[in-house]
Amino acid sequence: MMLAANNMERIAIIGAGNWGTALAITLARKGCPVKLWAYEPEVVESIRARHENELFMPGMKIPDSVVATGDLGEALEAAGIILTVMPSHVCRGLVERMLPYVKPDMIFVSATKGIETERLMRMSEVIRTVLAPRFAPRLCALSGPSFAKEVALGHPTAVVVASENRELVEQVQKEFSSSTFRLYTSTDLIGVEMGGAVKNVIAIAAGVIRGLGLGHNPMAALLTRGLAEITRLACACGARRETLAGLAGVGDLTLTCTGDLSRNRTVGVELGKGRPLAEIVNSMRMVAEGVKTTKATIALAERHQVEVPITWQVNRILDGEVSPREAIRELMERTLKEE
Repeated sequence: MMLAANNMERIAIIGAGNWGTALAITLARKGCPVKLWAYEPEVVESIRARHENELFMPGMKIPDSVVATGDLGEALEAAGIILTVMPSHVCRGLVERMLPYVKPDMIFVSATKGIETERLMRMSEVIRTVLAPRFAPRLCALSGPSFAKEVALGHPTAVVVASENRELVEQVQKEFSSSTFRLYTSTDLIGVEMGGAVKNVIAIAAGVIRGLGLGHNPMAALLTRGLAEITRLACACGARRETLAGLAGVGDLTLTCTGDLSRNRTVGVELGKGRPLAEIVNSMRMVAEGVKTTKATIALAERHQVEVPITWQVNRILDGEVSPREAIRELMERTLKEE
């Protein structure tokens, strides 16, 4: 079923961190009326009073058409598209709170990159499971190489939206795409979500390399073998290999592992410099999804009997079992094999 054009233009964004704010800005610039739900009262006040998210994206003008609210009912009222951009560990709880306000004709677009630690579910699976007693949601996922700040600044960005429903992704593609924000479509929901989640783990390892002051050789090796690791696991979960060679795979991996705006890479850099994980995380305003995703990735790999040596060593570093240099040495001294 197709939504009417006027309904399609009403977008509720659930989560007003830097990514949710960036999406609100780019969609509002296109002329879409946007309601932006924020957990933090100070964010709501900042946007309403000064059209700026001073907590998560200071200095960036938010269009007047973006209406900020801390009330989920107000945010979701008359929405045609619900764009979920909350941290992965609060996704289930927030969707449960949304239940009284959602309807079967709404489109759900998950823009959260992560895996639920307890149940090892991708975010679309979490949303689908929570909504299942009420209805089967019209659901897709948005992922790809996209630093929030650059999207907000209007830098050309290409991402991918995925769903088993081809008509649905084409609808979202048309609604979201603009001269600076280009969407490609995919029917491989598993591959797009797995690529977006697990690349954050590899980005921590990339940061470690930078923090240790190592050069380009280890970074090239990490990107290549990290992609192989992501692809093995994603395909074991049901993804298509070619998806991981696209925007949601190698594209997002490259950006997150090499860009200074990457929170997960920043965690790795500080670990490489010797700072304790707790101190690093406590000093960060926004969530580095890779920290939580690491354990979920290992558990998924064990379930599917897939080798993930880089992820395993990242987990040992995060747990304080080995130093970054010891982890790299152990990776280099693994049993020799064919590529």
